[in-house]
Amino acid sequence: MSTGFSIHKMMMDRYLIAVFMMISFLVGVLNASEGDSDLHYRSCLAECEETGCVGDQCFRHCNFPSDGVLVDGPWYMKEPLYLKWKQWECESDCRYACMTDREKEREERGEEPIKYHGKWPFKRVLGIQEPASVAFSALNLAMHLHGWLSFVNLLYYNLPLNQDKKAYYEFASLCHVYAILAMNSWFWSIVFHTREVDLTESLDYSSAVALLGYSLILSILRSFNVRDEAGRVMVAAPFLATHILYLNFYNLDYGWNVKVCAIMGVAQLLVWAIWAGVTRHPSRWKLWTVVFGSGLAMLLEFYDFPPHYGVFDAHSLWHGTTVPLTFLWWSFIRDDAEIRTLDFIKKIK
Repeated sequence: MSTGFSIHKMMMDRYLIAVFMMISFLVGVLNASEGDSDLHYRSCLAECEETGCVGDQCFRHCNFPSDGVLVDGPWYMKEPLYLKWKQWECESDCRYACMTDREKEREERGEEPIKYHGKWPFKRVLGIQEPASVAFSALNLAMHLHGWLSFVNLLYYNLPLNQDKKAYYEFASLCHVYAILAMNSWFWSIVFHTREVDLTESLDYSSAVALLGYSLILSILRSFNVRDEAGRVMVAAPFLATHILYLNFYNLDYGWNVKVCAIMGVAQLLVWAIWAGVTRHPSRWKLWTVVFGSGLAMLLEFYDFPPHYGVFDAHSLWHGTTVPLTFLWWSFIRDDAEIRTLDFIKKIK
């Protein structure tokens, strides 16, 4: 009896292991992009990682023998950290070369591009992984820098200052913080789209969340005219901290992050649109234009399509549409600062 029971238990254990492995395999396939499961791509990738070559194209930094020591390299190239970095470089180049070759074959057969490792097949330019997103991110950074400098010039050199040489505009400090967060966010966007690794991804997402959260806070504080510093901190603290900590220390969930950012984006647009209509602000048309344009631009984040010419995808075009909107947004901030400052001067006189 005991022998039969042992044999039966062993068979059940093997059965459960087989079922678990099958489920794990299916889950992996379901979570993978279509290109990841392509047999030709996987075969190319395995060969490249072993030989360092894709067809006639070979990568010097993939030249690793079985003992893991770099061939013909100076002593400092044999340090573990350096080897780890170069091996990652090898993997990245192998993936790109195999993806490019596979997409050429698919194009010749009239097939549409597919995603590899969650990304569309972009063409590298000077080693930049997503050139259009990098270019538009740089333009947004430049536009925020220009807008902030023009705001500072207006505030401290063209408008009256109080006895302490401070601006009368009570939301000046909030706008300065906004400018810093905006430029920081677009800087890390440039870095992330240039070279995607775990660190640059985390910094890009965290910076974008911080900017969106703070923008929502700014819309609430300005709309409800919250001037008390303690009240500002109480409103700001929960919004900025919770989600960023979740992304960095619990789970960097892309889908969840998109939903949270979309909610914060839509919420601040609604706040600004309603406030502009209720207050009848003299420059409300600029604010409404930014709100309407931003709402349309957000649709590009949900309408995903392959990059045209291997460069322009929905995400990069979304970055592109925000460039003129950023210019108009800072124009509204300058108008608001000037109007409130002049109104305050009239009251004290």
